[in-house]
Amino acid sequence: MQFQFEDTPVSVNVPHAAALLTAVKARLAAGEGFALATINLDHLVKLRTMPEFRHAYAAQDLVVADGNPIVWLSRLARRPVSLVPGSEMVLPLARVAAQCGVKVALIGSTEAALTAAAVSLQASLPKLSIARMIAPPMGFDPTGAEAAALLQGLERDGIGLAFLALGAPKQEILAARGREIAPHVGFASIGAGLDFLAGTQTRAPVWVQKIAMEWVWRMMTNPGRLAPRYWACFKLLPGEALKALGSRG
Repeated sequence: MQFQFEDTPVSVNVPHAAALLTAVKARLAAGEGFALATINLDHLVKLRTMPEFRHAYAAQDLVVADGNPIVWLSRLARRPVSLVPGSEMVLPLARVAAQCGVKVALIGSTEAALTAAAVSLQASLPKLSIARMIAPPMGFDPTGAEAAALLQGLERDGIGLAFLALGAPKQEILAARGREIAPHVGFASIGAGLDFLAGTQTRAPVWVQKIAMEWVWRMMTNPGRLAPRYWACFKLLPGEALKALGSRG
């Protein structure tokens, strides 16, 4: 499944969770870095208006569908992919890191949330080595000197997998920069995934997720912030549906 933005194509190149875990395991075992992005409608909106975000996406090695609308669009285009929510992949990816014996870093959110997330991860994966926990300050610039020092530190400390919970587009921009500064580190952009593990944010009930209405549940929890975002997504969807239909071979 491919989306076109000006001269920058963005492809969902990993079709399902099993393929993602296989690819990540191979890279971690070989000591190869990577950048993983989880695309959704909000990302599509941002990609249309933010050149720096498009540049960051072009540097992502692995892209999965994080949102039912992306899955539906892939079916319209007859290039179906499965739903792979980034927040649900934290534990499976950490399990792969533990199996490969690589060090893990947790980056983003708050110090308290990172500590709680680490406790949750190690309760499930006692052999997981969490070597760094970094909560960047408010206003953290992924293109600045502080970010460069952070990335250099990850490479120097031999981190194999870094979970980035900075939100889009900061986490994807930092991951793209990390591909140059920290080429042996795998970067997984997982949004609120660490906060869910920490319990500082709560996902919708499973039954709500199963009927693809998690976005409604989320919007009701913070309508002032999320209603404009979802409205922008809805306005984008009809045009993307037409493009998907037109791309059928």
